[in-house]
Amino acid sequence: MSTVDDVIEVTVLRQADATSAPYEETFLVPYKLRMNVISVLMEIQLNPVNSKGQKVAPVAWDQACLEEVCGSCTVRVNGRVRQACSSLVDKVATGGTNGTRRKLYLAPMSKFPCVRDLVVDRSKMFENLKKIQAWIPIDGTYDLGPGPRMSQKEQELAYDFARCMSCGSCLEACPQVSMKSNFIGPAAIGQVRLFNSHPTGAMNKDERLEAISDSDGIASCGNAQNCVQVCPKEIPLTRAIAELNRDTTVYRIKKWLGK
Repeated sequence: MSTVDDVIEVTVLRQADATSAPYEETFLVPYKLRMNVISVLMEIQLNPVNSKGQKVAPVAWDQACLEEVCGSCTVRVNGRVRQACSSLVDKVATGGTNGTRRKLYLAPMSKFPCVRDLVVDRSKMFENLKKIQAWIPIDGTYDLGPGPRMSQKEQELAYDFARCMSCGSCLEACPQVSMKSNFIGPAAIGQVRLFNSHPTGAMNKDERLEAISDSDGIASCGNAQNCVQVCPKEIPLTRAIAELNRDTTVYRIKKWLGK
């Protein structure tokens, strides 16, 4: 007979498809040492029986690398946006002490359209990355030779921004991002900082600054700084926002003066 110590009570905010109403469903999952949230979901997949003893459809979720690199398994765990692969039950569950049962509440990100259960459509974020041209424009038809040198300091800072895995955590935490808002979001702004600082990428610096200069761009940032609090890679997003606020101001003045 199981006790409160060896069972995890998992409540999932589910949705059958994009047009269905969300509902909560609870599962009792056997606890194992060093489980992460993905392990819990896999246990439900192996035995999709809810706490009422009813056999139901397995919970749907996204995953790929399982080592906090791809960003695809981003979900809300007990109200906070996290990577399911690196979220250990012992650290994120409530309860589990003084004879209380460990509890998890899993929900999809709320800033993206839900496809099914914990799976969301992050297309808007990727469209914004295309909008700011998040790439170095090299056609590959001939050898360009060694690239321009970058200082060690700039290389290290560029690496911080290059760690972005487009998980969407910063957009989920940002109060300026919503289903009704077109704010480009901190992820895209961080990538503008990355590619504009690259000697070759800087050739398209003005195009990127133009892309974030409209009403849905960097001016819509409310400086809540939630993005840096939840970023799993600790990317200095507020630094990018501050620097690009300056750069876009200079760009707009020069554009107004016709320079």
